[in-house]
Parts: sequence; C-alpha cells; structure tokens
Amino acid sequence: MDRKLLRQSLENYRTPFEEEASFIDEFIDLTHDDSAFLRSRLEGHFTGSAWIVNKGRTHTLLTLHRKLNRWLQLGGHADGVENLLEVAMMEAREESGLMSLRIVGNGIFDIDKHIIPQKGDIAEHFHYDVRYLIEAEINEPLVISNESKDLAWVSFESVEDLVGYNPSILRMLEKTSRSEYAL
Repeated sequence: MDRKLLRQSLENYRTPFEEEASFIDEFIDLTHDDSAFLRSRLEGHFTGSAWIVNKGRTHTLLTLHRKLNRWLQLGGHADGVENLLEVAMMEAREESGLMSLRIVGNGIFDIDKHIIPQKGDIAEHFHYDVRYLIEAEINEPLVISNESKDLAWVSFESVEDLVGYNPSILRMLEKTSRSEYAL
C-alpha cells in the first residue's frame, strides 16, 4: 500500500465517531505531502499503530511507553515507509516479540490525530496515526523492547482503569466489541 492506496482507503473510510470523522480530510490532505511519512516533518507526520487483541476478544495488548509514560497501543513512525499497515505490523513485532500477528479485516480500523509533547530538542508536533486491528495469541511469550517500560495483556474491563480517560483508546475498545469486528 503506497500513499495513493492510503489516500483511497482514507477517502472510503467511514466512522460513526464525530471526533475521528473530523480528522479524515486532514489525513487525506497529508497524503499529498512528500514529507508526510518522515518524522523530520516538524508540524506532524504519519505513524502506524496496531490495536492488538486476542482471538477471544477479551484482552488487548498495551505498552507502557518509555518516553510518554502512558499505556498505549503499539506503533511508531513511518520513517519513509508509505505502507502504514507494514509499519504497524513491524512495530508490533519489534515492540512485543509476537510472531502470531494477523490483520483482522482488510483496511483501516481507526485514525487519530494527537499532539506529542516536546521532548529535549524535538519540538511538540502532531502524529497522524493510522491504526489496524491485529489479532495475536495471548499465550505467546512477550518481549519488552527498549521503547517500553512494560507490556501487558489487559482485559477489556480493565482498560479504562489502566489508561484513564483516553478517548482514542476507549474508541478502539468500543469498536472491538461491534459486530463487524466480532470473532
């Protein structure tokens, strides 16, 4: 999937969530920018994430992000790769050690635009995060990468207690329970 296919996927993307729907045009516009897949684009750039769930749809895999000190889905910078599904899968493998990863469905699961605070000499900027629903074996051993403080399978009932009020994660959690993403 290159930027043309990403643009088409975004043009066809529909969501009942108002906040998420408000991002779509910005994401589409960003696909026209040659530097949108590079973290050097200081005003903001694309990232790819994996919302990883177990086959029984009872748990999600979250990471305690080392730099942000928050529990989040796995993912990262595109670093020039225009196939954001490939980015999401690569980041999921690198950040978890999981090999049983399998995409669910055939397209974008969620999108989110969020601010990343300034850290050292890296200025505050936006991440335009394209997310994919990924399934994995819950019993497969996990490997914590140097980008994480911790990694855990979290029951759906406990996600909000762990992450607090994070509309983006709670939206993905709600989507996971909808019939189109059922077992």
